[in-house]
Amino acid sequence: MEKEERKQLRAFLKDHIRKSVDFTQTDQSLGYPAPSPAKKIPEESTLIDLPTALDKPDYQIPLSKAISRRQSHRKYLKEPLTLEDVSFLLWASHGVRAKSAGHFLRTVPSAGNRHALETYLAVLNVKGLEPGIYRYHFPTHQLVLAFQNKKLGNKLERAALKQSFAGRGSLTFIWTALPYRMEWRYGEASYKVIAIDAGHVCQNLYLACEAVHAGACAIAAYEQDYADQLLGVDGEDEFVVYMASVGKVKESCPD
Repeated sequence: MEKEERKQLRAFLKDHIRKSVDFTQTDQSLGYPAPSPAKKIPEESTLIDLPTALDKPDYQIPLSKAISRRQSHRKYLKEPLTLEDVSFLLWASHGVRAKSAGHFLRTVPSAGNRHALETYLAVLNVKGLEPGIYRYHFPTHQLVLAFQNKKLGNKLERAALKQSFAGRGSLTFIWTALPYRMEWRYGEASYKVIAIDAGHVCQNLYLACEAVHAGACAIAAYEQDYADQLLGVDGEDEFVVYMASVGKVKESCPD
């Protein structure tokens, strides 16, 4: 890699751009309506109500224990996750903790509470759910069925650039970005914070997995176009930015 090319790529991690953005010209400042915080549910969609399992005694573990035991897992048991487990993981990683002044307050931080990410599940082995792709509709804490597919394992492995564990867990979380949710407020300064937000979401998933006796492994290397096609997103206004496989494990231990 040439020195100048490396310099340009590293610039993404810095925040010089914020000084050059004219925030009086963002769509928010110009009076354009804010984009919806959640994608619409298509008519005649199949919806799955998720159980409220936040107060389940098994999930009440000390935070210090969850942090000390957090690690990446690439080997999973054949034991399925339950719908309660999935509900808890979705809530903990990207759900609603409260509402205030008409705004959703989520379980993870996001720049300006803009939350440009959308959560999808590639379900492989979950009690009460047919294998397929589902989208999490956080305002109602429901899953929206995108399509059923009993051969997702191979497709997930391909999407993850032949990382086989991606298709061997109970499910794989796939996060997409809808950049305009952030661009509406922050213009050209949006992109770094979208990436930061993805880190918040995935770390919460890791910690929540400890409460349901599961493990996760983040996936940042994937085939962009194929992953987008797998979800049926356009690759421009919405595209995959991160993934994580999840499955039951024997016992986790500190790194």
